[in-house]
Amino acid sequence: MIIKEGFPHPRGARWEGYGTNFALFSANATKVEVCFFDSDGVKETARVELPEYTDQIFHGHIEGAMPGQLYGYRVSGPYAPEEGHRFNPNKLLLDPYARAHAGKITWNPAVFGYKLETGDDTSFDKRDSAPFMPKCVIVDPDFDWKGEPGRRPAPWDDAIIYETHVKGFTKLHPAVPEKLRGTYAGLGQKAVVDYIKSLGVTSVELLPIHTFVNDSLLEDKGLANYWGYNTIGFFAPDPRYAADAQNSLREFKEMVAGLHDAGLEVILDVVYNHTAEGNERGPTLSFKGIDNVNYYRLLPDQKRYYINDTGTGNTVNLSHPRVIQLVTDSLRYWAQEMHIDGFRFDLGTILAREPDGFNRQSGFLKAVGQDPVLNGVKLIAEPWDIGPGGYQVGSFPPGWWEWTDRFRDEVRDAWRGTGPITALAPRLLGSPDSFNHSGRRAYACVNFITAHDGFTLYDTVAYNDKHNEANGEDNRDGNSDNRSWNCGQEGPTEDAEINALRQRQMRNLMATVLLSQGTPMIVAGDEFGRTQGGNNNAYCQDNEISWVDWRLKDENAALIRFTQKFIGLRHKFPILRHSRFLTADLNEETGVKAITWISATGGEMTAAEWSNGLVKCFGMLMDGRAQSTGIQKRGLDATMLLIMNSWEDVVLFKLPEAPEGDGWHLLVDTNIPDEKSDKILEVGHVYEVTGRSLLLFMMRKKTG
Repeated sequence: MIIKEGFPHPRGARWEGYGTNFALFSANATKVEVCFFDSDGVKETARVELPEYTDQIFHGHIEGAMPGQLYGYRVSGPYAPEEGHRFNPNKLLLDPYARAHAGKITWNPAVFGYKLETGDDTSFDKRDSAPFMPKCVIVDPDFDWKGEPGRRPAPWDDAIIYETHVKGFTKLHPAVPEKLRGTYAGLGQKAVVDYIKSLGVTSVELLPIHTFVNDSLLEDKGLANYWGYNTIGFFAPDPRYAADAQNSLREFKEMVAGLHDAGLEVILDVVYNHTAEGNERGPTLSFKGIDNVNYYRLLPDQKRYYINDTGTGNTVNLSHPRVIQLVTDSLRYWAQEMHIDGFRFDLGTILAREPDGFNRQSGFLKAVGQDPVLNGVKLIAEPWDIGPGGYQVGSFPPGWWEWTDRFRDEVRDAWRGTGPITALAPRLLGSPDSFNHSGRRAYACVNFITAHDGFTLYDTVAYNDKHNEANGEDNRDGNSDNRSWNCGQEGPTEDAEINALRQRQMRNLMATVLLSQGTPMIVAGDEFGRTQGGNNNAYCQDNEISWVDWRLKDENAALIRFTQKFIGLRHKFPILRHSRFLTADLNEETGVKAITWISATGGEMTAAEWSNGLVKCFGMLMDGRAQSTGIQKRGLDATMLLIMNSWEDVVLFKLPEAPEGDGWHLLVDTNIPDEKSDKILEVGHVYEVTGRSLLLFMMRKKTG
């Protein structure tokens, strides 16, 4: 090998056609060595010290280091835990910028920087961790994206997100070759892509695929970190999801290209708030041994210990410019080189947290806000964490979308009958009480009834209580406040009336999320009643509990058709996905009220009815003439009427008058979902709205 000075940028191991440039940030290290391994990752074949140190970057160029070569770092420096330093050159470290990994961690005392057996994290362990560590891989980034330059992102106001898991979605899929099930290649199979496309969704959101670690405690129980929220590499697709682990990078790109060819976006769920290294008693795998005091937030007066705003042991220090750079470099890499269309940020509040708390002007938010690449992708925050002031729904700056848990909770409450249906008014309008500021649009509000965390749609209507016994924590884990209702019996039943009610409730919940202003998100399998047997915290269940059961697809085909129908209606009628917030105020310029709230009498709801907490049925009239852009003129959309009845019995609802209309075309009644949509009812007709059902009408315009 020929060693040259190389360059301090870009970070990581970059193949340059004749050799590889290595660059690693550490403000406190004294020496950095690159260790090379044989193709099995077992034998260390060479060790090279990086010769240069520029602006706190160790760097060097090594001729002969080729794509496919396995490597890792050993970093020397002070081992002084009380001062926050945990350097230990006996520990092989993963490159924070590695584009690919090979192998997996073997839990052995040697992967800890201290003597694990003593329990004293200030002790120093001299055992070599390399035999037990995964290795980084030098990659050739070339890839023919074919027609990719011509792809177009989904319009922001038309997006519908489909959350799924790379492995779980295809592990049991009968149309996927067995050797490809649960892999990137499996998700890219034509039959899989065609099915997703047939639903009408626009964007596939994948649970974490960045390289992550299986917790030792879970492995000891025979469980696994199925969801993947335990990241250790921000640039590499996890090889465990690759049918060909040696070519995981290429396989991931081929999957993305396949989804794009079908017109589907790809959004990644990313975890930049913490890493798999845990707290002071956790292993030394990467950042902890490279520059612990800068990569993590430590207690200011006790730097031996970590600030734990994440509940996972550590918190990434997004106040440091090099750490901000690491995260933004990662995001740009996935957007530019991997052609990813958006990101959902786990515990997003932490990314905007400075030492004094959440700050809309944090360094990270400023960096992202001005970045020309990241300005063009979808950025979705999970706007809460367990730290002080951690709940920040609606507080992110313009350009961000946010999950809205109030939508989930209040919609569930309304349909199970524990809250007034009128409480849904702001949720149906895109939660303007949280998002209508700073020029933000209604689509910034991401509405969901279910997510990976919690009950599935079926379990929401089939269980009152969580059933997490399989997790091995005596059912103590997971949220006990599920706001669910089993419709009369816990779990599966042969009772035809209960099953019919559950089907209707699933249709009601699915319709509500798809008809509300904002961006809807649905979870894979909910469209045909996937169940986890009441487990609301299946993070550790890499098995049939979590995997999508495709046998249900035929059993519940009617629910799939219903979902497709409502998604189709949302795409067809812009009034159902207005980018501007619709209000009940009269627009003096156009003479139009975008929204009119209707009582069962057919008239506009009174103040007394709004204040009556007993109201269980109401309607929302959406005037298609509502101004749709900043130009003061009437819109040309269809006028729609949504009626929701959360009461257990029939409500007689008088169909209201509508501007320029003389009748109502019934599009959907969740009590009779398969009825053809050809029924026209006159204004003033009294419709029998079945208990716990939802209806959607389109106004028939006057003729002559």
